[in-house]
Amino acid sequence: MGNKQAWWKWLLLFIGGCILFLFSYAIILTPSGVEEEVSMPLWLLALLCVAASALNLLLYAGWWKWTEKRRAQDLPMRRLLSDTGIGFGIGILYFVIVTGVIALLGGYKVGEITPDWIALTKSLFAFLVVAVGEEVLFRGIVFRMIDQRWGTAAALIVSALIFGFVHIINDNATVWSSVAIAVEAGLLLGAAYKWAGNLWLPIGIHWAWNFFQGPIFGFAVSGNGTQSLIKPVIEGSNLLTGGTFGAEASIPAFVLGLAFAVLFLMAKKRRA
Repeated sequence: MGNKQAWWKWLLLFIGGCILFLFSYAIILTPSGVEEEVSMPLWLLALLCVAASALNLLLYAGWWKWTEKRRAQDLPMRRLLSDTGIGFGIGILYFVIVTGVIALLGGYKVGEITPDWIALTKSLFAFLVVAVGEEVLFRGIVFRMIDQRWGTAAALIVSALIFGFVHIINDNATVWSSVAIAVEAGLLLGAAYKWAGNLWLPIGIHWAWNFFQGPIFGFAVSGNGTQSLIKPVIEGSNLLTGGTFGAEASIPAFVLGLAFAVLFLMAKKRRA
């Protein structure tokens, strides 16, 4: 495939893949949104979220089989638990450091702690759906196909910009918040995907990123408020705290995300 494929066929597959997995993402978001509207038993929400995520991954594997005439190389089952777990740990570390820096600079204080373990567990499963859906679309389709055709540098830049600026439609979004997400998340997740060679690592990072930013530390998640374990007192400049968009729009998150992206790319270069 890649450069050997006619440009018009590549373009049709690229657009078709984006439309298909944007549509599938919209569908699989339904279970994660249900718990905001009605009281659903935890076991049922968890089952729906896991099933929706699995179906999206199966659809992606089928897309690979149809377009590439081979199995999905970026879904190695032997790496599912290990790389998802490593990614989840990186996502935790990322937001622990970001929150710690903001706190040291006076922008974050722990207020009330109100544990609602059922609500937290629901959020954990809901954000799995988000991580799977967005990583399949933005790394599995957008990044991978551009990388195959035009190379890693183009894939990183284009996929990061698209990922950042689709968030401009979110509540409380600004041009700065979109630029920040493009760099700290778009570049980081693209670099993680390239280094690992699979979707599991960026899925794990993305999953923990959202869960610890919102339901644990109490920031808004890309402009959307969530029920959280910690009810923080967030004060100071928007560049320090991220303001109403969440810590993703903060300078500490921007700098740390860029640093992680550079580390992944350096590690990939050394391995090559």
